[in-house]
Amino acid sequence: MTNTNSTRTHPSTPTLAQRAAKGLDAVVGGLCSAAMAMSALALIASLGMVVYSVVMRYIFNVPQTWVDDLVGFLLVAIVLLGAGDVMRRGEHIGVDLLTSRLGPRGQRIAAIWSLLAVLVTAAMFVVEGWETVSFSKMLGIVSQGHLEVPIYIVQLAVPIGGALFGLAALVALLRTALGEDVRVSRGESAVGGHDPDGESQDGARS
Repeated sequence: MTNTNSTRTHPSTPTLAQRAAKGLDAVVGGLCSAAMAMSALALIASLGMVVYSVVMRYIFNVPQTWVDDLVGFLLVAIVLLGAGDVMRRGEHIGVDLLTSRLGPRGQRIAAIWSLLAVLVTAAMFVVEGWETVSFSKMLGIVSQGHLEVPIYIVQLAVPIGGALFGLAALVALLRTALGEDVRVSRGESAVGGHDPDGESQDGARS
């Protein structure tokens, strides 16, 4: 009689470090998603204001000069607040001309090196950005133009965006160091690639 019992493989129990990395990933993911939502709202608001400005200028001949200033400020927030979520999803542009020729170990080392570089850059954004904010607030500097917005409010996007960017890179670095497959960018990835929402990079291409 043929034995029809199949051997079942049970997933290994996550280690404390893996559980901690997963918990941190959930927290950072929530923060980055909230920041991305704000970035999307700012983009929609910018588009609406540009349309409004065009209509007022060319149809009613009433230029709205304040729109240019405000859209410029929102553009800073759109980029910096969205950078963390893009980093977490591995959607930043990457060049794989060299890394695609490496083996699994080489690709993982390249991914770690890339993430360390991101962490250094993010730290500079936070430190230098906060010093700039403090300086502008201390002197009471306002923007030039019609709005005269306290410039430190606009500059706050730099340290906040840098912090989210760095946290997303830190999570990716921890998961990569723990042996997980984490997609670093569109061009570079650790072995196999991994989407934060659970879809593998290879599966996304099929």
